[in-house]
Amino acid sequence: MPLLKNGRLAEDAWAFAPDDADLAVGGCITVSLSRFLAETDALTARNEGIGVRLAPADDPSLLSDHLDRLQLIEVEFPKYVDGRGYSIAQLLRRRLGYSGELRAVGQVLRDQLAYMTRCGFDALMFETSDAEAGYAAALAEFSEAYQATADGRATVFEKRARASRTAEDQS
Repeated sequence: MPLLKNGRLAEDAWAFAPDDADLAVGGCITVSLSRFLAETDALTARNEGIGVRLAPADDPSLLSDHLDRLQLIEVEFPKYVDGRGYSIAQLLRRRLGYSGELRAVGQVLRDQLAYMTRCGFDALMFETSDAEAGYAAALAEFSEAYQATADGRATVFEKRARASRTAEDQS
């Protein structure tokens, strides 16, 4: 599956290490939240990058004391109908202030790309024959947004309020 970072194809230097996998091998790895919390000192002492993969039921606030040590947080979308990953992304970006790479993994569909980007994902594992073009087309489909999200773009309501204030000021 190709990795898109900020809309561009990128090399993926990361590997997910299941809970029962040996971590003796070097390289950048992501682990489950439960493994990270159980082995925090050993994992953060490695000379390689460390990341966490969050499942839909995981509480991202459990990472709040460790966010500065994580280079990557993957948010798993096991089914395309499971929207909890959007909430996790919002919590990480807007409430917890996570500024590292935030990656959507699993069943990531073209229909979801625009909103995933608005929620704060800057990297996506996106399966398609032409990932870059598909990403660009998905973002171009919607020119306005109704929901406030992590990307900082003004919503339709904010733009209307601003236009109304400007019209009042000019009269």
